[in-house]
Amino acid sequence: MDASSRAALIASRERLAETTSGAAGPGLLALADELFAVARLLDGHVALRRALSDPAGKPADRAGLAHRIFDSRVSAAAVDLVETVARQRWSRPLDLVEAVETLATDTALDAAEARGELEGVEDELFRFGRIVGGDPQLSRILSDDAAPAEGRAALLDRLLSGRVSPVTEQLVRNSLTARHVGNAEVRVERLSEAASARRGRSVAHVTTAVPLSAPQEQRLREVLGRIYGRTIGLQVTVDPEVLGGLIVRVGDEVIDGSIANRLEVAGRRLAG
Repeated sequence: MDASSRAALIASRERLAETTSGAAGPGLLALADELFAVARLLDGHVALRRALSDPAGKPADRAGLAHRIFDSRVSAAAVDLVETVARQRWSRPLDLVEAVETLATDTALDAAEARGELEGVEDELFRFGRIVGGDPQLSRILSDDAAPAEGRAALLDRLLSGRVSPVTEQLVRNSLTARHVGNAEVRVERLSEAASARRGRSVAHVTTAVPLSAPQEQRLREVLGRIYGRTIGLQVTVDPEVLGGLIVRVGDEVIDGSIANRLEVAGRRLAG
C-alpha cells in the first residue's frame, strides 16, 4: 500500500476499535466472519470494488452504495465498517479488499483476546504453519489458487476442527480459501506474526539442529531484544540439516550462523 491507502487503513482500524470496544468473544467472532465474507465478495466482483473505491465519486455516495448493498446481508456493525472503508481514499481497488481482510483479522484477534486465548492462537498458527511447510503435498494443495475453495475448506475442517481454538480455525480457513493464497505457509506465518504483534512482540523464527534449553531460549530472547530494541518472541524449529548453530529470521532479516552455511561459504571460497 502507498501512503494514501495506509492512511485510509489507519482510519478504518480506528473505526473498528470504536465499534468493537468492550465487545465479547462470540460477537467479535461473528463480526469477523461477516467481514471475511464481505472481503470475499469484493474480491470476486471487480466492478463493485472499483465503485466503492472510485476516487471520482463522493465519499458519501460510496458509503451510500455500500449501505444499499450490505444492509440486508450483514449486521449493523459490519455495515458501518464497510461504509467507513468506502469513504476512504484508496490508491487501487484491491487495497480496499485488503483493508476489509485486515479488519476481519483484527476482529478475530480481538475475539482471541476477549476469550483469553491470544497466546494459544499465536502458538497454534505457528505450529500449523510448520505442518504445512513440512508437508509438500499439503502445501501444494493449500497454495493452489486453481483448487476449489470448497475443497480446501473441507480439508482444513478435517485438519483443524475440534483441535484448535475457533479463532485459529476461522483465521486459517478464511486465509487459505481466498482466491489468491500464494504460499500457504507464508500466509499462516503472517497470521501468527499478527497475533504476536498484538501481544506487543516481534517474532524471531529460529532454526536449530537440536532443541534449545529454557536458559538458552531466554538468553537468545535477551540478545535479540537488545539488537532490535523491542520484545522478541521465539518460534523454534528443529532441523538437523543445519548441522549446528542457529538460523534466525526476524521479518525480512536473516542471521544465518549455521554450520551448514559456513561450510557452504567456505566451499564457494575454495571453488573461487
